[in-house]
Amino acid sequence: MPFAPALHSEWLKIRTLRSLVAGLGALVLVTAAFSALAGLDNSGDADIDPLFSAFFGVSFGQIAAVTFGAQAVSSEFQGGALRVSLTAVPRRGRWFAAKVTAIGAPVLAVGLLTGGVSLAVGRAVLGDRASGMSWGEGLRAVVGCGIYLALMALLAAGLAALLRSGVATLSILIPFLLLVSFVVGDMSGNVADFLPDRAGQVVLHETWDGLLGPWSGLAVTAAWTSAALLAGSWSVRRRDA
Repeated sequence: MPFAPALHSEWLKIRTLRSLVAGLGALVLVTAAFSALAGLDNSGDADIDPLFSAFFGVSFGQIAAVTFGAQAVSSEFQGGALRVSLTAVPRRGRWFAAKVTAIGAPVLAVGLLTGGVSLAVGRAVLGDRASGMSWGEGLRAVVGCGIYLALMALLAAGLAALLRSGVATLSILIPFLLLVSFVVGDMSGNVADFLPDRAGQVVLHETWDGLLGPWSGLAVTAAWTSAALLAGSWSVRRRDA
């Protein structure tokens, strides 16, 4: 089967799974809700980064993105679904490329929407505190938000293909994103800056003190994602369906 029909088939699978569609909706709602809550907190106005306050919810909304990526791949390892998929698309590399494209494209689109909603909600809630935020910085953060969320979803997809389990993948990623990264995140200027989430979220800040800039940070996240996808592709190619 050529790539285009394989991609269409994988997109149909995702579109017909209600949990995956609901996950994309949750991505927008959770991010906007936590961004609004962050904007309402005026206890630290002296040190506020208005841009990151508007996008603060991404730290929590990304859980929906990684869950989407992990579930979309792990569903193939249930009930012999992968054998059926590979019967239709015998070239495993082509099938995996179609799968990750069907995951990354919708997350990118929803991520851009999420970024736009977060910026609008953040500006509305912050009020005068957002006066120093330029529209150029806002646009950079919206685009960066979409790219970052897509990369995190694909990182989860690659790990799920390697581990062959959505539960195992989420058991690693969710504690890491919610606990480990926050614990080591204060060590700015060292190896902590090169963690996939810490690096990618630099694009959401107006100012930063670490080693990476907005786009170099996203490049580091892309490198992590590429490594995960390469490992996942190897697993799909080499291991029994």
